[in-house]
Amino acid sequence: MNLLSCSSNNCVSSYSLLASTDLSLKSPKTSIELSQLGWKQRKGFESNRSRKSSIVGYYGLKRPPYKLDALEPYISQRMIEVHWGGHHNGYVEALNKQLEKNDVLYGCTLDELIKVTYNNGNPLPEFSNAAEVWNHDFFWESMEPGGGGMPTLGLLQQIEKDFASFANFKEKFARAALTLFGSGWVWLVLKREKRCLAILKTSNAINPLVWNDIPITGLDLWEHAYYLDYKNDKAKYVNTFMNHLVSWNAAAARLVRAQAFVNLGEPKIPVA
Repeated sequence: MNLLSCSSNNCVSSYSLLASTDLSLKSPKTSIELSQLGWKQRKGFESNRSRKSSIVGYYGLKRPPYKLDALEPYISQRMIEVHWGGHHNGYVEALNKQLEKNDVLYGCTLDELIKVTYNNGNPLPEFSNAAEVWNHDFFWESMEPGGGGMPTLGLLQQIEKDFASFANFKEKFARAALTLFGSGWVWLVLKREKRCLAILKTSNAINPLVWNDIPITGLDLWEHAYYLDYKNDKAKYVNTFMNHLVSWNAAAARLVRAQAFVNLGEPKIPVA
């Protein structure tokens, strides 16, 4: 399902992927065929082929940019230890094991790997772990101690332009999060062609990169992200993220970088 409404003063977009059958959405512009990558990484790959350890350790576990207790009392150290050290690390380890068995994918950057394995809506086995590694790296960097509150001026102006008001944006973001059925993510993104902000919700591991959208901030809505601290009170978790955790500094920096590249017509935008 693709719901889109856009005017000169308001741009809101939401992709709601609530079942595996919805994965038929295709994005030709962001499709990367294996033959198109050039595989610069394969130059010398044959000499590494017998050294499986070099493949197993290709993607590492990235630490959050703060101490594990830094988000307390809103997210406990124990919650981050389980979420980052358990779930996030599990995706990294599973991805590396998959790549060990699939030579042709070895050497991709993480965003290339996501686009290749999304396979125009027919995901390859490596997609979910690759996307969840990227999603979690992005998620940790989307929060900061003392976060929440009002966005910085440039980002605030863009939000007010595209959502009429910051209060309206917060309401739409929360509604998207609370109406997502099952596991997934909610995102604030910059739409490349329309050059406006939009809210997306995606199921399971899917992220905005597969549609060529540029993530500005994102919230993990898998139960393992909040259940230890919030039990089944998803609404409290979502509101706490917006009021006390989201890093508007990180979001503003991403927006500035994204807008600069979009205005220059640059096809490859650094998104993290």
